[in-house]
Amino acid sequence: MPTTNTQPLLSSELLGRLERLELVSRKVFRGRMKGERRSRRKGQSVEFADFRNYVAGDDLRQIDWNLYARLDQLFLKLFLEEEDLHFFALVDASESMNFGDPTKLRVAKQLAAALGYVGLCRADRVSVSVLGKEGRRAPILRGRASLWKMLAYLDSVESGHNVSLHDGVRDFAIRTTGTGVAVLLTDLMDKQGYESALRMLIGRRMDVFVMHILSPEEIDPPLRGDRKLIDVEDRDESEITINAYVLRKYKETVQSFIGNVKQFCSQRSIVYVPVRTDTPVETIVTQYLRQRGVVR
Repeated sequence: MPTTNTQPLLSSELLGRLERLELVSRKVFRGRMKGERRSRRKGQSVEFADFRNYVAGDDLRQIDWNLYARLDQLFLKLFLEEEDLHFFALVDASESMNFGDPTKLRVAKQLAAALGYVGLCRADRVSVSVLGKEGRRAPILRGRASLWKMLAYLDSVESGHNVSLHDGVRDFAIRTTGTGVAVLLTDLMDKQGYESALRMLIGRRMDVFVMHILSPEEIDPPLRGDRKLIDVEDRDESEITINAYVLRKYKETVQSFIGNVKQFCSQRSIVYVPVRTDTPVETIVTQYLRQRGVVR
């Protein structure tokens, strides 16, 4: 019987539900190619939007000559433009993500796959990559037929890319042109902090979403007694006696950390989405992400 970490990332039932969703962008981006997404910008398509007065230099082909014959004035016909969106999923694959059942990395890959498939169904450009050197090999995908290429890439991702959030996002910013929707899937457990990484994404004029993935054991650890704690990323060791007082202070620290992240994101128009690994991915995508405006 396969474990939760070896089953397919997306079930066939979930794929069917994802096909009815659409990624949401709070900003207007100029796409490189026509897509299935209705833009708030005016352009050229078959669907009429509005009129405006003719200005010297406008395309004469857009003049409504019937209206000119009636009013003896020149008006241009405006049409709704459909455009594509560039969706970026940035997956933190540091060793701390290899924790829980399912692991935080497993959930991050499932969410990246789910949101990526939503974009592929809408003819958006989709880029799913891992923070660090591995991310440089991530392809840019388009169209439903690219689903299997995206899943194959994510299936190949393993933990151990212990690059800091700052360095991982900086590498992404250097090698990526253009703007779009950027979703960072991470536990935010970085001794160097997360603030500079998020500021870089904002500086690139990205529409930024942070999915903060934590396991139940990290929020409410089932530990007691004398323990030696070892940091899985830098091997730093600490011996501690875990009692009721220590657990209470730990929980207060975790909630304070989460509160600070929420406040940091709120002040910078970043959508913060808390994710527990014991919540089914179907529930996260079709309920939580809809409520927070990631999809509709």
